[in-house]
Amino acid sequence: MSTAAVRISLCCPPPPSADAFIGPRLMRKKPTAAGSPTKGSTKKGQKTTQKYIINAKQPADDRIFDPSAFATFLQQRIKVDGRTGNLGDTITVSNLGDGRIEIVSHQEFSGRYLKYLTKKFLKKQQLRDWLRVVSTSKGEYSLKFFNVVGDDAEEDEE
Repeated sequence: MSTAAVRISLCCPPPPSADAFIGPRLMRKKPTAAGSPTKGSTKKGQKTTQKYIINAKQPADDRIFDPSAFATFLQQRIKVDGRTGNLGDTITVSNLGDGRIEIVSHQEFSGRYLKYLTKKFLKKQQLRDWLRVVSTSKGEYSLKFFNVVGDDAEEDEE
């Protein structure tokens, strides 16, 4: 043995074995039952059904928003597995009439993505300055007009 190896072995104690100390961060996870997914995750083969409704009744009644054009926009623009126009049986977009559009997804689908596409459509139709997308409940979005009552009063004062 060389003198350097002897010095290192004398001044530094050997590291403890893995079983000697298990701190709070190093605690082992409890095994789950075979076949059951962990909390918050789904198996790859498992399907989840999500339903979203976009309510555009107020702008549709005022005839500044066309729900059927928005439904076709969603069918063309929603991406499935990174490709547009790939909806198949996994996502269905339907116009319920009365300014309501229903999106039913049988795979992971984000409500934020739906809100993003709605804003994109409003910008394309030059309606983004007058309408906003508001989440009224889980899975339901509504198109509402901006409140411009205070702006008129300020202009009269000047």
